[in-house]
Amino acid sequence: MPYAIHKDVTFAAAHHIPGHAGKCRHLHGHNYRVRVHVEADTLDALGMVIDFADLKKAIHEVTDRYDHRLLNDVEPFDRESPTAEKLSEVVFRSVTERLSSERVRVRRVEVWENDTSCALYEP
Repeated sequence: MPYAIHKDVTFAAAHHIPGHAGKCRHLHGHNYRVRVHVEADTLDALGMVIDFADLKKAIHEVTDRYDHRLLNDVEPFDRESPTAEKLSEVVFRSVTERLSSERVRVRRVEVWENDTSCALYEP
């Protein structure tokens, strides 16, 4: 795709990874950074892939339900392990559903647990 942008949002949440052999089996928290990459073959009439404000709104519609929550208690993580990898997939699929334009596609979602650890989903 010739055009691409990304938008970052942050939220704080706690989780634990059931069955993990290390420290992550215990309750702990992160200040997550979620980066959503979108792309388009063409720009809109204003010369944009998508307005950053519209992309931010779509991302927040997904991530706000996790903010200041225990991820293990929030769907789908009440049934699935709340790893950064799974969170990136859930955000990818959920933001894709919210973008009304077929011209714009979500390309990749990154979920950062801290400054040095990132998981991504890019089908």
